[in-house]
Amino acid sequence: MRRLIAVAMVAALFSSTGCTGRPARSAPEAARSTPVVDTSISTIDVLFLTMMVAHTEQTLEIVRVARAGITDTQLRTLVAAIEVTETDELATMRRWLRDAGPEVAAAAARHDHSGHSDAVAGLTRLRAAPAGQVDGVLRDVLSEHQRTAADLAKAQLKAGTSERVRDLARRIAQSRTGEVELMATLPGARQSAGTTTGSSPGRA
Repeated sequence: MRRLIAVAMVAALFSSTGCTGRPARSAPEAARSTPVVDTSISTIDVLFLTMMVAHTEQTLEIVRVARAGITDTQLRTLVAAIEVTETDELATMRRWLRDAGPEVAAAAARHDHSGHSDAVAGLTRLRAAPAGQVDGVLRDVLSEHQRTAADLAKAQLKAGTSERVRDLARRIAQSRTGEVELMATLPGARQSAGTTTGSSPGRA
């Protein structure tokens, strides 16, 4: 399921109508606009930011729903770090989207991102998780969600044009991959992965 979601997100970056590598506006157009727009950003960059804003909002909802039921200390520490980091990233991405100008942001907003995440199903699982089982469900849900974020960021590294957006994508790819790897080492991770996703016991 995660792979299908990631493929849909990557396809949106590479082939959506209007998502070219051109700057969002030319310098003369920006000079005539108020407020001044960021002319270094392309519509592909804006699409990535729009998708990642939605994805990050879902991440924050996931960790907030699960926070009270977490029992493992390492997992609780990781969740706290994710909440701080992604809250800051979310503010940055929203600011960059505002800087891109209303016309470019509106063009990206026309893309339907509703099918690009498994967060709704994950949140349903978390809310239904009995006391004492939140850790395992959270590991599964958050690992899938962060893998998808890493896949989207890697696609942006191939398709994006803005160096600052590419730098953010690089950091997202590295951090989300690291988080998934860490969650795979936590107590019970392998057993949880094997029983809830159908993967072999040896897979994280």
